[in-house]
Amino acid sequence: PMMISPESFYSEYLEGKDAGQIMTVIRRIKREIEKLKNTMEDPTLVQELLVEPSASTRLWSNRLYLERAKEALVEAGGVYVPSGAEMRAAAFEDSIPSICKLVFSIGGFSSGYETRTYSFDNERVCVEASFGYGITDYNVELPYELTKSEFMDGLRQLHIGEWRTRYDLERFHCYVCDGTQWELEIHFSNGHKTIKIYGDNAYPYNFREFQELLGMEPYEENEDEDE
Repeated sequence: PMMISPESFYSEYLEGKDAGQIMTVIRRIKREIEKLKNTMEDPTLVQELLVEPSASTRLWSNRLYLERAKEALVEAGGVYVPSGAEMRAAAFEDSIPSICKLVFSIGGFSSGYETRTYSFDNERVCVEASFGYGITDYNVELPYELTKSEFMDGLRQLHIGEWRTRYDLERFHCYVCDGTQWELEIHFSNGHKTIKIYGDNAYPYNFREFQELLGMEPYEENEDEDE
């Protein structure tokens, strides 16, 4: 059975350890987190996703262990120095309240493209959608149930600050012609640089949850790629 409790993890792996030993545990947890992300993003490892507990559960629990290990490091007199990637992710997390616009597009040559723009009117999330099919485009305003606060909380849980700048299948030695392309832009009002993320037939490990937050059905061509 998998250990979920951070305090149980502390008792077994951290209690009584010095700062150097705790840093060894921290590095191991961080490697496991990256391994789990890669497993969930690799289309050739579908069987790995059937293992229980699920990769998403293991990822969630390892995040809890990492935070507890950082606390233990400080308690042992150590200092945790975040990596550049961790600092960029933290800067994104801190800037989430200052997001003023999010633009997401997805589609393919054969089925057209959909672009959604999310902006805010006090607590209301305003969603404008544009659908492009070759030379024919049309725009529509869509209803959205969540409040701005709920939307921001959802973004925070996705850890988008940890996402890669570009997702493609080449890193898994796979190749697809045409297929599905997507693009995400996040704009801020506090001076944070606009985040731009691209994908070509490849997706972050929690892309489905991201689409659910946007109120979108998973894109149809996603399913075709597994066949």
